[in-house]
Amino acid sequence: MAQAEMLTNEWDKTFPQSNKVDHSKVIFHNRYGITLAADVYSPKAAQGRLPAIAVCGPFGAVKEQASGLYAQTMAERGFLTLAFDPSFTGESGGQPRYMASPDINTEDFQAAVDYLSLREDVDPEKIGIIGICGWGGMALNAAAIDTRIKATVASTMYDMARVNAKGYFDAEDSEAARYEKKKALNAQRTADYKNGSYALAGGVVDPLPADAPFFVKDYHDYYKTARGYHARSLNSNGGWNVTGTLSFLNQPILQYSNEIRSAVLLIHGEKAHSCYFSRDAYAAMLEGNPNPENKELFIIPGAVHTDLYDNLAVIPFDKIEAFFRQAMA
Repeated sequence: MAQAEMLTNEWDKTFPQSNKVDHSKVIFHNRYGITLAADVYSPKAAQGRLPAIAVCGPFGAVKEQASGLYAQTMAERGFLTLAFDPSFTGESGGQPRYMASPDINTEDFQAAVDYLSLREDVDPEKIGIIGICGWGGMALNAAAIDTRIKATVASTMYDMARVNAKGYFDAEDSEAARYEKKKALNAQRTADYKNGSYALAGGVVDPLPADAPFFVKDYHDYYKTARGYHARSLNSNGGWNVTGTLSFLNQPILQYSNEIRSAVLLIHGEKAHSCYFSRDAYAAMLEGNPNPENKELFIIPGAVHTDLYDNLAVIPFDKIEAFFRQAMA
């Protein structure tokens, strides 16, 4: 997309539009020249420079899903918010489509900070970010390198480098297992180059197998039903390219998370299959951290992974607002 006017104008979100905020579509670009598309939400009749929050995720979702819901809700609470599609996905640019990159996707968050910093209605000293699911890890990675970010929320976080390199619950954490993954992915590279196109990995499985584990059912209930389905969502449809996440196998993120000085709030559901990512990331972030006092892990009893996508009775927006207010004071 080259112009904001070319973006979808009708309301096509998976959540109802709020009458408390103004909504508009914008574009900006990252350091690699990729054009990113976003929804801006601002409180109605807002005046002066506002604190701002950039929101992205989950991994394989689009801004019309969970990130937009977070952005709109935080705008109702007085923040100017930006929900954006990552590079190569949704309405954002980048070729080939449906690729992921630990570097470029961290840069996407930094590019959002670039954009927000120069808006006349934003206080550049009060910019935060929210990352959901796989973009929770990207948000922490961005906070570790971008000193302009005053506060970071990672909600129902995935460490995409860890899960790709080690498998779920680190069950494939061996040289032999990684070698087999690399062998298969590089064979796919050869096939893709020969075919002149990239094979898709497939989104969330549908129909749901009878023996599907709970977390797959959890994803299906969101991405493949009216609750969260969106036509541009990778997880709702054909998924990432098979080779799309190859670089995560040997380019880990979060290497310097324990040097993040700004405020960080990790939020996770107690019953989420992914909860270990936040527990471990929090412990690693505190190890020798110069500012441990502004870091918090908040576990929600009984909640599962996708509860933090769209369940307004579970997502702790009061706590998130209070966290950003204090961090940006």
